[in-house]
Amino acid sequence: MRLRLRLGAATALVLVAVAALLAGCGGSSQPSIFLYNGQHAELTQALVDAFEKESGVSVRMRSSDSLVLASQLQQEGKKSPADVFLAENSPELVTLEEKGLFAPLPASIRNQVPKRVQSPDGRWTGVALRLVSLVYDPGSVRPSELPRSILDLARPEWKGRVALAPTDSDFPPVVAAVIATHGPKAAADWLAGLKRNAKIYQDYEGALAAVNRGDVPVSIINHYYWYRLQRELGAGAMKSKLHYFPAPDPGSIASVSGVGVLETSKKKEDAEKFVQFVVGPTGQRILARGDDYEYPVRPGVPANRVLPPLDTIPHSTRAVATRSDIEEAAQLIRQAGFV
Repeated sequence: MRLRLRLGAATALVLVAVAALLAGCGGSSQPSIFLYNGQHAELTQALVDAFEKESGVSVRMRSSDSLVLASQLQQEGKKSPADVFLAENSPELVTLEEKGLFAPLPASIRNQVPKRVQSPDGRWTGVALRLVSLVYDPGSVRPSELPRSILDLARPEWKGRVALAPTDSDFPPVVAAVIATHGPKAAADWLAGLKRNAKIYQDYEGALAAVNRGDVPVSIINHYYWYRLQRELGAGAMKSKLHYFPAPDPGSIASVSGVGVLETSKKKEDAEKFVQFVVGPTGQRILARGDDYEYPVRPGVPANRVLPPLDTIPHSTRAVATRSDIEEAAQLIRQAGFV
């Protein structure tokens, strides 16, 4: 009898332990989504943390370069585990949309942002804006000497005076803007001039650092790189300044970072909740307060206080670049000998 009691007690303990283990694994019943993230990691993590707390939906995340993730999504096709794709630039979104990989977004989401920063077909929406700009060294270039157009950087007087990162993923949209404004021949001629004039750097950060050190007079960058370097070094260490080209010069374009829900997602309702969050008031305020220094797309949400208000900066509201724009731009960059 005692033996039976001991065995019964042991069995009961095992059952309790198993029940506790199963309860601990009960998180599997919690709603969750899988996010492919091509945006800046710290910003996205802040958005994810706030979204999880507000919605109760957990988010798994895979982060890499936007172009890498877009290519991965095309390879995975219907077998992709992703529910949402957050991209650094719009061409990746346009490519996936043209491949039929995005689901339509509800009008309740799309109507929160201007039409000029979302898909015409309603399958992805903008989240943030970054402005193309010229960073310059005031010790080498007087304000009166600054180029009036981004095309001027191909002129002979700029030989050896331009830091350029032609393989940075932010550069093809600039070339696409030149193509859209002046045509492919003008864009090819401009790139040939840049090839003669430029000192080549691996990325925008390297080109900016060179200008800020006084090694090279000017460089094409997106505005937020300058503000991030200022945060890192301190305002007193910033020897460079930003110059914005007048609209509608192709050097004044505003690039769009955006998000879409995968057509193959089995969790579209929760995925749409995430998209709703990042374009909603809370998500856009997180973006604005963060240290990435991008401009929120939602009307009425002011940008980070260190940035000048968007409406005080000349910028082009040209529609987002299409895949064909970027493919042609990439081809011209290769033909110019940058790759």
